[in-house]
Amino acid sequence: MQLQPAAGQKHSSIEAGSGRMQILALEPYCTGSHRDWLEGYARASRHQVVTLTMPGQFWKWRMYGGAVTLARRLSELDTRPDLILATSMLDVATFLALSRQRTWDIPVALYMHENQLTYPMRPGEKRDLHFGLVNYTSMLAADRVLFNSRFHLEAWFDELPRLLKHHADFNELDTIPLLRGRSAVLPLGIDLASLDRARPSQPRSGPLLILWNHRWEYDKDPASLVQALDRLMDWGGEFEVALLGERFVSEPPAFVEARERLGSRLVHYGYVPSRQAYARWLWEADVVVSTAIHDFFGAATVEAMYCECWPLLPNRLAYPELVPPEYHGRCLYASLDDLVERLRQAAQDPIALRQGSTLRSAVAQYDWRRMAPQYDAILEEMVRH
Repeated sequence: MQLQPAAGQKHSSIEAGSGRMQILALEPYCTGSHRDWLEGYARASRHQVVTLTMPGQFWKWRMYGGAVTLARRLSELDTRPDLILATSMLDVATFLALSRQRTWDIPVALYMHENQLTYPMRPGEKRDLHFGLVNYTSMLAADRVLFNSRFHLEAWFDELPRLLKHHADFNELDTIPLLRGRSAVLPLGIDLASLDRARPSQPRSGPLLILWNHRWEYDKDPASLVQALDRLMDWGGEFEVALLGERFVSEPPAFVEARERLGSRLVHYGYVPSRQAYARWLWEADVVVSTAIHDFFGAATVEAMYCECWPLLPNRLAYPELVPPEYHGRCLYASLDDLVERLRQAAQDPIALRQGSTLRSAVAQYDWRRMAPQYDAILEEMVRH
């Protein structure tokens, strides 16, 4: 196969009339939501999505060195894509520099799952600004920058001037409007349709079941959840709790203590690796709770809402985007006291909650059946222009 066109020529299967292009998707940190997003789009797109990935571990080394490995692996492929789709864990500028003989005229879209400039640090940890600069230069090297939420886009551009002003001269502040002009919001696509296979034939019954289905990490603030549950136990009403979610390092101390204190109220504790088993818990639960201090999108919350869990979410981060404005007053809480009171009311009358409205239709838009055509259209436009 001819791997590089003659000078001045561009390769495009769309322009050639085939209507189907080849997209090279690059993910140096392929695990969790990154993997699900990549595999979901590859299945749902009308185009051919070829993936180059690396295992999702050692994230700092992936941002430093992943571009070197993926550029080498591209050189071993006997193919020439119409477009490159990279994620925020890739140093795009380095990748393009190392693969310039093959990628010099191929458009590049950068999908921002997260960024290393506004992602919250662990207590006592100091931010390494170099990783934020990798995100910045990757955006400069890309032709299009796609953020998974409006909150994420605004948080990045709010913080970017402060990053650049760290430098004494040549701080390139003029690049900020340029980057804003090539940026857009493209929400996460999720395989929501698969959750329907676990939908129960009988309606929910029994005491209120409270669901937590987030990563067991500091940025999801599990300690605040446990505080709310402790206060709910002090109230004395009936309720149950299912603590789901992926754990990467160790159990949060608050969860270890809660496991003992909740006793028989705790009906599940730990990660559910099976998609179908996970979906059954979503359909069983009545309320999904978040106490997060960080969420650029909220995929776990969307999955629960799709399965007709009622969301109780902090009035911050990306959550107001997930809930229709007319439901903000009922779903978004302002404080821990507010959350506890809402849980108490739900526990007092779970039947009324179950018989009320759901927000399933509001989040159904994030299913890949609806999102993939939007992704395809944006990427097709890049190739045509």
